[in-house]
Amino acid sequence: MKIKKLLASIEKISFSYKTSILMFIIIGGMMSIIALSQISIYTIKNDFDVLFEKRTKPILKLEAIKDAYLINIQETILDVYNKNIDLKYSYDVITLGEQVIKDNWAKYIEINFSDEYKASFITKSIKKLFTIGNQNQNKILQRSIISNINEKIKKVDILVSEILLELKSPNSIKIETLIQKVNFEVNAISIYLTNLTNYDLNMAIREKRDTQNIFNTLSTILNISIIFVFVFSIMLSVMIIMHFKKIHFGLEDVVNEKTKELLKLNESLEKRIAFEVANSRKKDLIMFQQARLASLGEMIANIAHQWRQPLSSLMMIVQGVETKMELGKLTPEVLKQKVEDATLLGDNMSKTLDDFQNFFKPSRSKERFFIKKCIQHSFLLSKYLLEKEEVCFLLNVKADEEIYGFYNELSHVFLNIISNAIDALKDKEYKRYIEVVVKKSKNNIRVNIVDNGGGIDEEIIDHIFEPYYTTKYKSSGTGIGLYMSQQIVQKHMNGKIECKNVYYKIQNKEFQKCTLFSITIPLKDENDN
Repeated sequence: MKIKKLLASIEKISFSYKTSILMFIIIGGMMSIIALSQISIYTIKNDFDVLFEKRTKPILKLEAIKDAYLINIQETILDVYNKNIDLKYSYDVITLGEQVIKDNWAKYIEINFSDEYKASFITKSIKKLFTIGNQNQNKILQRSIISNINEKIKKVDILVSEILLELKSPNSIKIETLIQKVNFEVNAISIYLTNLTNYDLNMAIREKRDTQNIFNTLSTILNISIIFVFVFSIMLSVMIIMHFKKIHFGLEDVVNEKTKELLKLNESLEKRIAFEVANSRKKDLIMFQQARLASLGEMIANIAHQWRQPLSSLMMIVQGVETKMELGKLTPEVLKQKVEDATLLGDNMSKTLDDFQNFFKPSRSKERFFIKKCIQHSFLLSKYLLEKEEVCFLLNVKADEEIYGFYNELSHVFLNIISNAIDALKDKEYKRYIEVVVKKSKNNIRVNIVDNGGGIDEEIIDHIFEPYYTTKYKSSGTGIGLYMSQQIVQKHMNGKIECKNVYYKIQNKEFQKCTLFSITIPLKDENDN
């Protein structure tokens, strides 16, 4: 029952959570297995080697101390007493033996109480967690034996010194008694050293047993982890596979239903196609008529747009002539100049009709002309409005190059941008400027037209080249000018026109918000060899 409840609970978990749990179990389980394996193989083995070395090295030191007492102390004293060797030679042998005893005993103390030979933190934690071995080892016995050996070593050193002094006297009475005492003390030291040896051997055996228990414990945990990961991975994998099967069968049912719907749809498809084709033909006829009307309306709108400024200039000329005449200042020279200006505007209006009449004809011929002359022509068409609005027009030609294209169309582009700039500068209380800079850039000629009219709103600057998009009143703008300018530059001149707001310096004055129109035209036509 518990297993069924567990499976039912797991079944309620969402598919994404099941997948996450499966990945967590696999990744976490594998990381745990790897960690436990590394601990088992390296950490425990290292502890075993360190602790084994801690117990074996001191035993060798103790055996060396025993040998030094037996050979260098006891036997040497007996040889001197029996006059087998002279006193001077025995003194050197005994001194050497005492030095060996001192060095080995100091090394034994160092090994037993050094941090170098302590078990690792991981081993201590595992022992404490699983209560493996005696965590509080009996150090009292070891310290007691060491203390007794220290005392005996001091006594033997004193007795050996006394014996060496008595051996210098030929008729010493105490020599035999001292020799007996030395033998007694040396035998006592040997017994204590044997006890320490037994203690270290017992500790080595105990620590080896504890290490084996730790290894067995970690191996058990490792095996349980492997089984846990294996069982849960299989269980969740089976559930995920079952989930995919449900999805598969569900999708299969959906596909069958959609197939039936598609078959029904195909039965009436021919009739619907015939009906839609008929409707499409009707729509094509209507769209064709609308396209013709739209083209005609666009042509009329462009002509009206391009005529608006020359007509304004003509009216200003007529009004100027009338004013001069009323004031009695109408001289033949002034009248001649006004007539020439009016004739120039009339010619331009006539050319405008010709340009727009042939605008969409691909058979029009291009011509070669200098960019400076084209800009000056646009300026002349705009000079009356520039004077009226008191706008200062600056032309800075750094490179007057000859280009190949449509003179009047490009002139209309410049005229349209200048006209828009004049509209932006109206009612500005500060000094108003329009600056045109012409320069060469690699194989292109670039014309930058800048005005200090306050820039264009960032929300609409990306839409200004769209057809019929205007920020002016309907009575003064149609939204055709900049769209047609873009068409002329890009399609007829193979160039590029861009607009952005900039910080700009004009006549050594800095203006934060200026509108920059940048027109780039290739010097070599794409059809030239």
